[in-house]
Amino acid sequence: MTSHTALKLHVPEPTGRPGHKTDFSYLSVSPAGSIRRPPPDTPAADTADLATSLVRVLDDDGQALGPWAPAMHPERLRRGLRAMMKTRVFDSRMLLAQRQKKLSFYMQCLGEEAVAVAHSMALQDGDMCFPTYRQQGLLLARDDVSLVEMICQLMSNTRDPIKGRQLPVMYSYKRAGFFSISGNLATQVPQAVGWAMASAIKGDTKIASAWIGDGSTAESDFHTSLTFAHVYRAPVIINVVNNQWAISTFQSIAGGEGTTFAQRGVGVGIASLRVDGNDFLAVYAASQWAAERARGNHGPTLIEWETYRAGPHSTSDDPSKYRPADDWKRFPLGDPIERLKKHLIVTGEWSEAQHEAAQKELEAEVIAAQKEAERHGSLLDGRVPSAATMFDDVYKDMPEHLRRQRQQLGV
Repeated sequence: MTSHTALKLHVPEPTGRPGHKTDFSYLSVSPAGSIRRPPPDTPAADTADLATSLVRVLDDDGQALGPWAPAMHPERLRRGLRAMMKTRVFDSRMLLAQRQKKLSFYMQCLGEEAVAVAHSMALQDGDMCFPTYRQQGLLLARDDVSLVEMICQLMSNTRDPIKGRQLPVMYSYKRAGFFSISGNLATQVPQAVGWAMASAIKGDTKIASAWIGDGSTAESDFHTSLTFAHVYRAPVIINVVNNQWAISTFQSIAGGEGTTFAQRGVGVGIASLRVDGNDFLAVYAASQWAAERARGNHGPTLIEWETYRAGPHSTSDDPSKYRPADDWKRFPLGDPIERLKKHLIVTGEWSEAQHEAAQKELEAEVIAAQKEAERHGSLLDGRVPSAATMFDDVYKDMPEHLRRQRQQLGV
């Protein structure tokens, strides 16, 4: 007779638990400047080593090292630092406003600011981002997006550009290359691949940038998108933000424990990079490399950004239930703002006094924008878009049955 070993279902366990410090030994960290930089037209199969190593530029002393170090003018670096600081200030003020019941819901990107801000600086006008709900830095890094308008969307007031039809933080800015955020996980990735395919079919030079979290890579939409992107050589960048936590579940539940998320791209024939997402210079360099690859018709790129979600998943989440409070301070890749600040100080392009002055200036800017937005209402006073707007923007000419329904509603 043949004996059989009883099967046992493997259930990934979180690395961090309340009262237990997270063991970050699973996070393979390469020395700064040690990873090769192939040409953007390199075959996808030749990036297999880049999907397991970690592209880094800034070392612990604030020096920029290695072949990935980008040639960025100090003024652009200062602009990037201010945009990250502005994003953190904005998040802090909006979190406080939610606690004051001025808006119903908010999601921070605390600790992840470099990923969106540096990436935005590597794109061109006309490119389209398909973000998740934690890439507000894509908007806050731009000069043509109004803080007041963003806050009105959060407060769903009478000046909300989306007329109260979206959850707070789900912005939509076509003019800024920011596609409407979807609350359904992973749906934006096939949309981005399709948009990129359409751009190529038209013979355009515009590219798409898709965003997804580590947990959402378990969705079938993600894997279908990779196949289409590979087969049609879509000019798209697929950004996997691995902030280590998918809501209250450690990233291992999506398969991040035994391999990297970047390796999934190599497996389907897509050039892939694994990058230090808290290193502003590395984020910019990798984004620029992927954008050049897409624009040169060399195919898509998948980038896994290693970062850490320092705050709760949302204002509805209590992270103390599933991880220690000091985990962020122990995360090996550090704080993205502090790292770029240190680099600029080391190179003589910034100072503590400048940093303090910029912090005060940005806080005043955000507070002034919030006061202006509150003039048009907040959740506290109930000044919201008219119910009549639910009938608008669906048909070019409103059909008779909707006209009758609006009359019956009395609006």
